[in-house]
Amino acid sequence: MTTFVLVHGGWHGAWCWRRVTPLLTGHDVHCPTLTGGGDRAHLARPDTGLADHVADVVAVLELDDLRDVVLVGHSSGGAVITGVAQRCPERLRELVYLDAFVPAPGQSVFDLLPAVLRERFLGLVDGSGRIVLDWEAAMDGWALTAAADRDWVRPRLRPFPVGAVRDPLPLDPVPELPRHYIHCTVKPGGDSFAGFADAARTDPAWRFDELETGHDPMVTTPAALAAVLSAERQQIHFADAPGPLASGR
Repeated sequence: MTTFVLVHGGWHGAWCWRRVTPLLTGHDVHCPTLTGGGDRAHLARPDTGLADHVADVVAVLELDDLRDVVLVGHSSGGAVITGVAQRCPERLRELVYLDAFVPAPGQSVFDLLPAVLRERFLGLVDGSGRIVLDWEAAMDGWALTAAADRDWVRPRLRPFPVGAVRDPLPLDPVPELPRHYIHCTVKPGGDSFAGFADAARTDPAWRFDELETGHDPMVTTPAALAAVLSAERQQIHFADAPGPLASGR
């Protein structure tokens, strides 16, 4: 049995893993909602930031006494899991970056974004310090094309605290842990994650996989994602996958 902790990205919540968790049969799966997201949207403050989100996950690890954890971060959740690794590496087995940013110590997600996208997000910050997106445009960018998927996701999205992507990680070193990058290749509006994927693909220290789907594979291809996470590629029928699963190594 593997212990998974699945950390969502911006504008999402623990709800986004709902199609994946039943497929991780026999494993211990935890899905925290970060402060200001999902069912904890009402807890957002103007100063909610990356340190709060790291603390959210560290609290789950400590209070449930989780060890040997495969820690998965989606999108901006890559910064969160990196910060968690700085805090409590002794509880972790592997870091999994799911179509995610991979910041270095002292970097923020904003540091890794193209300037035009960073300025766009800053222009969408409301008086409560949250980035408020046009949900239809956002789902287009995430390649959520199926009407049923959009209808499920739309009412669950919430504005996201800007501090989570503006605040830098501490300067503390990130311990050497096994790392796995999962790249989603369908990006109609451009791919902010291609550079991280290319670096992981060519670095023998990383495990690397690709999924031929959009930015939210937990919604669009949950069986394929569960297979990659559990490494049971031959035992799961990819009926929900729009294309082949490619494994780099």
